[in-house]
Amino acid sequence: MATTIAPVATISLPNPGRILRTSWCPDKDLVAVLSRFAHQEKLALWKMSGSKKWEVDLPGNADYKVEHIVDIAWSPDVQSLAVVSNPGMITIHSIQNGAVERAIPISLPDRTFRVTGTWWFREEKKAAGQGLPEVFKRGETITGSAHAILRNLPLLDPIQDESKPLTSNELFAFHGARNRAAQAPKVPPVITAWPSLPTDLAAASIASNKPDAAQSFPEAEDEADDTNANSILAVADNLGNVHLFLEGSYPLGHVRIGSAVSPRSLYKLREYLFAHPGPAADLDSPAVPLRPVVLKLSYLTARHYRDVARVSSSARELVWYAMRVVKDMRNTWFGSDTNPGARELGKKWVQALEERQRNEFGHDDPYPLLDLTCLLTTGRTSEALLDYLGSGEHMSERSIQRWEVTMTEALIRLRDLAEKRVAPACQRLRLLLQEVQGWAALPQYAVCNFQPSDIESCLDNTTRAIVLCAWLAAGARKELIRFKEFMKWLRHEIARANAAENQQPRPTHDILEVNDYLTSGLVVSQLDKWFMGPAPRFAPESLGVQSKDVGAALRKARKALNSWDQTVHEDVKHRELAHVERNVDALLQNLATGCQKIFDEASKATARSAVLVAGSVDAVPAATEAVAEAVAAAGKEEGPRSASAAPLIRERTVLGGSEADNFMQYLAIRPPHDGGGRSYLCVARLQQGLGVAGGVPTVEVAALECCAPAEGSDAPAPFAVLDVDFFDEELLVVVYRPRDGEAACVATVGYANLIYHPIPAPHAYVTGTTREWLMGAVRAALASGELPSAGASPIIQSRALRGCREGGVTLAVNGRAGRRVSCVLDGTGLAVEVLDMAGEEEELELEEEAGEEGAEGSG
Repeated sequence: MATTIAPVATISLPNPGRILRTSWCPDKDLVAVLSRFAHQEKLALWKMSGSKKWEVDLPGNADYKVEHIVDIAWSPDVQSLAVVSNPGMITIHSIQNGAVERAIPISLPDRTFRVTGTWWFREEKKAAGQGLPEVFKRGETITGSAHAILRNLPLLDPIQDESKPLTSNELFAFHGARNRAAQAPKVPPVITAWPSLPTDLAAASIASNKPDAAQSFPEAEDEADDTNANSILAVADNLGNVHLFLEGSYPLGHVRIGSAVSPRSLYKLREYLFAHPGPAADLDSPAVPLRPVVLKLSYLTARHYRDVARVSSSARELVWYAMRVVKDMRNTWFGSDTNPGARELGKKWVQALEERQRNEFGHDDPYPLLDLTCLLTTGRTSEALLDYLGSGEHMSERSIQRWEVTMTEALIRLRDLAEKRVAPACQRLRLLLQEVQGWAALPQYAVCNFQPSDIESCLDNTTRAIVLCAWLAAGARKELIRFKEFMKWLRHEIARANAAENQQPRPTHDILEVNDYLTSGLVVSQLDKWFMGPAPRFAPESLGVQSKDVGAALRKARKALNSWDQTVHEDVKHRELAHVERNVDALLQNLATGCQKIFDEASKATARSAVLVAGSVDAVPAATEAVAEAVAAAGKEEGPRSASAAPLIRERTVLGGSEADNFMQYLAIRPPHDGGGRSYLCVARLQQGLGVAGGVPTVEVAALECCAPAEGSDAPAPFAVLDVDFFDEELLVVVYRPRDGEAACVATVGYANLIYHPIPAPHAYVTGTTREWLMGAVRAALASGELPSAGASPIIQSRALRGCREGGVTLAVNGRAGRRVSCVLDGTGLAVEVLDMAGEEEELELEEEAGEEGAEGSG
């Protein structure tokens, strides 16, 4: 038989691996292979030619350890790969290098929770109309919304990438020493659990520290790929739930399709989900209803869920940005594990003076600040202080210069970060929260469960954070002025101690500023309060703000301007603010917790809007016992069933256009057989969709006998089907073995032009008619002659595989235009044969010539 099936490569795996039905990359010559080594799950991406592109270990930590990879799904833009693993984790990998872009844990209170499968659906986009083009390109942004305002604001300065710290080893190491895994930044749990879309810093008005095409080439912004926009990643579990994620990141909650069931197939039509649930205890069981469970997610029809997701994502980026900047401020002031803080330099200087007083001058109770104050006010110094000022260890020009530079840079950094980064980030966050506050009053957002009290609390914390940042910037300026005066005085006293009596230097410092720094800056600083203590809960009135009304504030300012000649006002009083808590770090933690709670509850609005349209899984277990009688009757007519021959079912759903309500579902069924007599491969087609969701499913079946002409003989010989899958709209790919001990063959079988015969479904089992019943009904109809067989399988072309002489096989195909490939994994899991299902004649001739030359050379 002439064939165009051409072998491409044989991939030899170092460890036993697995391939899935979705292993082939949809539009690239790549195949994903799963393996396990030393109790560690691995994911590898192989090129079609047989070379490995990359291999990664699935991430794990003390709280989570990957037990088993269950399923994979490719993103609509085919730039990411979603991997679901037990006990419940989703990891999104880049197909370029396998790096984890996002890790989303799935947790439910039930200890028996396990994920069972995943699907990634793209949005059914309507065809573009002939209307007027959009002059002002706004995209998803509504004019006047918070994002429209953020779009016109200057971008906040980027934050240094914490995953790639630049050290001296990185600067001076050889190339080979740089190949180490990058350390991921530690993300707080509140940020990890915050629902958000894939990172979009520009939408949050934050500049990126990674140059991309949009920033380097502004014209590339018009060509942005929106294939993933509004796509839905669905993950099923064994408890009857389907977890939904917008664009593979933003959680939409979970919808329930039954109890102790798991969907064998899932597909989406606009806002409708169609699921065929089966027993969760046995994923290979054919007890799956023919009529799907149909759920309507009415919230997906509007853009509200998308707007909430964008606001949640931008709010997360702004809060996480502010938290990291405050952490940088704390490290600058107090120091970190690797760098000392500027705050400790003054304390160490005073401690060195105290040790000199105690050890060298015998002071039992030294008090260095008293000697410094006495020197400042009277000009007289003690012997210990005079000796300390004249020493070269702490009083050298180099030490003083280093102290001054370090402290000056730290105070300037605190000032700039507070007023140029944290405060603007909180102001942008307040804009987003005010928009959410408006949504809470609208009926179309009622399903989001926005609580006005929680939003008001977050707005108050945002206001406090803005006030604290302005307060911190003012405090840093005042501290810097005092520190500079202290440095002038210190240099003056050093010069005076080393100068002759008739050459005393002239003082240039402010004695009051120096005294303030000695008492509240040198050892204990007021700036410490912004990083210590409980979270502040002050009211604006406690800081002198009498009213939030802008009009009242303007009237008060105008009154003060009209009475400018008065030097004293009755309402201007000094307020003691030393007791006011100012910990901006703790305040941001509370703000993050409150905002995360608001958006986490709102993210489940899509799942809460789910309504059961058709189907009921509660009737499936009861009906399974009834249809089992029909299966048993069919088994008595054909003889006993072998327990080792398990049934095999593959599915293909042909969706219509964006406006179509019905679609065709094909099932390729290999019924169980005892190894003797005739065996069949059945192809069933069912009309599904919204138009027939509530009626009796119409089932049409075509039966193909599993036999084909043997080599050298025209008589058909039976064969055993090892695996089968749908290739495209016309062909099936079948892997079969003619006889035990012989190499398996891969073949294509046409199913589009078969003659299908209706199989009437019993009205008594409408809600419980399952695929198991269908197999039994087909076997009974074949045995009684009611269903004619189409004869031998209409094999179009076939080719023998190089291995697979015993055991089972696993098949994965990709019949999309431009790909037309398949791969077969043998029973040992160590060899994957890659095949081109539409090879060119020239390639086949070259392959045959190479095989003949190899045979002659070996002879």
